[in-house]
Amino acid sequence: MARLARTPGLSDVQTAILETVREFADKEIIPRAQRLEHDDEYPEVILAGMKEMGLFGLTIPEEYGGLGESLLTYALVVEELSRGWMSVSGIVNTHFIVAYLVSQHGSAEQKQRLLPKMATGDVRGAFSMSEPNCGSDVSAITSKAVRDGDSYVLNGQKMWLTNGAYSSVVATLVKTDQGADTVYGNMTTFLLEKDPGFGETAPGLTIPGKIDKMGYKGVETTEMILDGHRVPDSAILGGAGQAGRGFYQMMDGIEVGRVNVAARACGISIRAFELAVAYAQQRATFGKPIAQHQAVAFKLAEMGTKIEAAHALMVNAARLKDSGQRNDVEAGMAKLLASEYCHEIVTESFRIHGGYGYSKEYEIERLMREAPFLLIGEGTSEIQKTIISRGLLKEYRAR
Repeated sequence: MARLARTPGLSDVQTAILETVREFADKEIIPRAQRLEHDDEYPEVILAGMKEMGLFGLTIPEEYGGLGESLLTYALVVEELSRGWMSVSGIVNTHFIVAYLVSQHGSAEQKQRLLPKMATGDVRGAFSMSEPNCGSDVSAITSKAVRDGDSYVLNGQKMWLTNGAYSSVVATLVKTDQGADTVYGNMTTFLLEKDPGFGETAPGLTIPGKIDKMGYKGVETTEMILDGHRVPDSAILGGAGQAGRGFYQMMDGIEVGRVNVAARACGISIRAFELAVAYAQQRATFGKPIAQHQAVAFKLAEMGTKIEAAHALMVNAARLKDSGQRNDVEAGMAKLLASEYCHEIVTESFRIHGGYGYSKEYEIERLMREAPFLLIGEGTSEIQKTIISRGLLKEYRAR
């Protein structure tokens, strides 16, 4: 392992998993990423390798066929995958969140039926809160589930589903009339099951097509249209008795998601630094490698320091969650710092590459289009600051 972004206190099993994933990224992901990304092609060969390694079941308990690993292991695996190509980590990211939600909040029947197939990757998960007009304001969602006999009928439009097409189960937050005093008590999470693909993949559930994006290509991002989609009580995450608990379940999953985004940012930052430090030692100006010019050397020093800081915050947030403690503030801090630093590190690497960084032949061009996504994914930087400040003001309330 390189000097940067080391994680103390890992077990032999964790170390072995990370070494295997890093080798996989070096041999199978990085050599393919440029072509696949530019062609916006789904990485089937890479996906097959990930299934073979058991990565889809990384955090799923062993009793359901998974590896039973911690959130920390998951975050460090995501970091390694993102170092290879962020889109590959996207394929497992929402899958991990849905598996976590089922493991933590699902009914016994949901766990027995879904988790073994999710562990192999034969069933993959997608996660759906956002809508076209609400963004980070979850209270403003308008999709509804209306009780009709012993079932619910869902109507509405959901947005920004990573794995929207290739998934078979979508954890979906909608409004339900529970008679609660707050809007948050009138939300329910449903596990919507469908066929993989585009079009009407279940009666009343349509995945129109993939959204064309600036970056984050290869993995599909979609809408989901619900038009009279009927599901039984048993489709509620945790069973019928959990109606009205959807917002709180989803927020638990979002804390996992924010650690994931921080890990992705760390992975991209590490790759941007690797490209910069290699190029700076090869490219010569005024009779010496540009790495020996103080202006470039100082950039490398700052990049390395930012990577260490972001990685440390990400690891701390993951370990807090693993210990059963609340980590909303720490996950927000990790996501905020890692995503902002990632954007800065990638930009500095681009500058070090000079004109060559603008060429599609160089990897840094792809990273320049991927890094901005992390500033908005799983809540913008401004949302993270809101969460952090509220948590700190509550902790340090004036007396």
